[in-house]
Amino acid sequence: MNIKISPSILAADFANLQRDIQRISAADYVHVDVMDGHFVPNISIGLPVVESIRPTTDLPLDVHLMIERPVLWVERFCDAGADIVTCHVEADTEENIHEALRLIHAKGKKAGIVLKPKTPASAVLPFINEVEMILVMTVEPGFGGQKFMADMMPKVQTIRGYIDAMNPACDLEVDGGVDLNTAPLCINSGANVLVAGSAVYKAEDIPQRIAALRG
Repeated sequence: MNIKISPSILAADFANLQRDIQRISAADYVHVDVMDGHFVPNISIGLPVVESIRPTTDLPLDVHLMIERPVLWVERFCDAGADIVTCHVEADTEENIHEALRLIHAKGKKAGIVLKPKTPASAVLPFINEVEMILVMTVEPGFGGQKFMADMMPKVQTIRGYIDAMNPACDLEVDGGVDLNTAPLCINSGANVLVAGSAVYKAEDIPQRIAALRG
């Protein structure tokens, strides 16, 4: 399995964002956490930052929307330069999440869904044939640097089974507390895309750390 690394710029130095994005050029994606202060208890970055970082890297922007009613915003994030846009299934009605995925695809971008820790694996089933990525949160979304929830691994394994049976081309991403110790658990459970923030940005040698996380 080809393991991809998506470093989270939530752990970068926001005063030197261009520099810190260029420091992760050995990665596969740039993970951009968008938080609205409603869906999650934190506000992070929005459209102007996505627009401003787009020219600084050739890597795909993996934009994780932790916002209410993403259907209202997905087109604008695509226009701002997102390559992959993931929406939380908990953030709106099932009908509106389907519509958000449709709008992302209409912009020629990749679409995905995200599950919070308390959301069961079966929540992906209505959407599994419409997505290029499924993201399983291994912390409660909202803040970086939280402790990895190993009890999410059975959920990752279940979703890997769904993907293999129904949409084998779909990526399975995990986000939260991924480091050198927890990355092998995620990979062994079937994840092939790892989001890592602190584990990448606090490393003395970032390219070496990215390679190590790939296993």
